[in-house]
Amino acid sequence: MIGAKGGVATTAIVGAIAIKKKIIGKAGLVSELPQFQKLPLPPWEDFVIAGHEIRRTHLADEAKRLVAESRTITSELFEQIRGELAQIDRRIRPGTIRNVGSTISALADWGLPDPASETPRQAVERLRRDMADFVEKEKIEHLISVNVTSTEPHTLAADSLPTTWPELEKLLDDPQACPLPASSLYAIAALGAGYSYLNFTPSLGASPAAIDDLAIRQKTRHYGCDGKTGETLMKSVLAPMFARRNLQVLSWVGHNIFGNLDGQVLSDPANKHGKVASKDHLIREILGYKPHTLVSIEYVPDLGDWKTAWDHVHFHGFLGVPMTLQFTWQGCDSALAAPLVLDMIRFTDLARRRGETGQMKFLASFFKSPYGVTEHNFERQFQWLEAWADKIVA
Repeated sequence: MIGAKGGVATTAIVGAIAIKKKIIGKAGLVSELPQFQKLPLPPWEDFVIAGHEIRRTHLADEAKRLVAESRTITSELFEQIRGELAQIDRRIRPGTIRNVGSTISALADWGLPDPASETPRQAVERLRRDMADFVEKEKIEHLISVNVTSTEPHTLAADSLPTTWPELEKLLDDPQACPLPASSLYAIAALGAGYSYLNFTPSLGASPAAIDDLAIRQKTRHYGCDGKTGETLMKSVLAPMFARRNLQVLSWVGHNIFGNLDGQVLSDPANKHGKVASKDHLIREILGYKPHTLVSIEYVPDLGDWKTAWDHVHFHGFLGVPMTLQFTWQGCDSALAAPLVLDMIRFTDLARRRGETGQMKFLASFFKSPYGVTEHNFERQFQWLEAWADKIVA
């Protein structure tokens, strides 16, 4: 887990432990749906968790926060998993804050190497050593690295970089010339060692063509980006309805409020820009035209991990009659995201055992901006996952 002590990671870790101990059910887990039960997915008991983090906080303290502030786990559950949290805590190492922006950098308090004194290549090699040590000590068959950090500033377009790995690799030795943010360095560290990588954030990650080239050269796999968990999930379900009924959407406005650390980071306009762009493009791509759209995200500290989204859709029907659809989505951000992280880890390991490399497009339904995909209808994306599963068990 990259960002191993954040809300999504902590919730996923708590859930993974509780599933292993058989003290919670499996609601919210896509991989537990009936149509995937014939797949030879790895059992929950086989997973061992480690990670990277930039904050000195303890996992137990983060879990206590979920008990006290967000109320997403009970105090009884916390007491049942406290020992396992301490074990995982000892396997979490300092990450990197290279090119993550001032807001995220200000959160770092773990004595991380100064990006000014550590080249991008040195950061990659340090992160890779941490991963390799974990694999060796815990006798791991395969490592899957999942980026669940806060959103980095959107300062670099993937298509502005070299398109092959040998060209991009040259930049790693020059801190001034290398624009890659931390999310991409984590991706390079994992993929370069033959491990798998998933980017659950809208950050750059493995989106550059040269990093995909690295994955293919190393015969490994990756996918992203930005987990689709709430308001955007609703858009990907509802927008096809308007398209199929030939109802002209004039405007679609969404307003989001939430707290937690992600909300705090997204209160910085530089960090918010990437998140808004990831949430906003879907409507026009499903409808085939561009109505007026607006997405706002506001930080409300007292809400904690609970997120509310209000959407207002104005559309024309037969005879030009104006109508509206309004909906409110209220949910626990981390509790919506965490099971998807666990699902993707299971599906990724199965893809690895099948020898699949490069982008895993069958995972498109899990993301707001899936790599290499122009289809954003949720039902069609989900059918790709089902078709992939059917091919395996056929």
